[in-house]
Amino acid sequence: MEKRIIVKLNIEGLHYWLDCPIEEVAYLKQLHRHMFHIKIEKNVTHNDRDIEIIEFKHNILQYLRLKYYNSVARTHCFNNMSCEMIAQEILETFDADSVEVLEDNENGAIIRR
Repeated sequence: MEKRIIVKLNIEGLHYWLDCPIEEVAYLKQLHRHMFHIKIEKNVTHNDRDIEIIEFKHNILQYLRLKYYNSVARTHCFNNMSCEMIAQEILETFDADSVEVLEDNENGAIIRR
């Protein structure tokens, strides 16, 4: 039987795609804002959980805040990171099994082990 905890969080952030080769969406080369909707799944081994869900969420939020929050822009600055890059970093940093990152809860990526 497989057991997983699920954490969902939304953070405001800025990013850009500097090397965008597609003329139709060339505006993505410019810094632009999204609400990033992030869903993290992590396997647990028993019904009393290996990690408390709220603590896990707080740890992820704190990590993102410490690494990416810009106090001048008052938001997270992911620079040239794609949804895939953000998802992979969270997956590896928190030993997660699946991380989904959506821009404005619409389009994005999912990374699974």
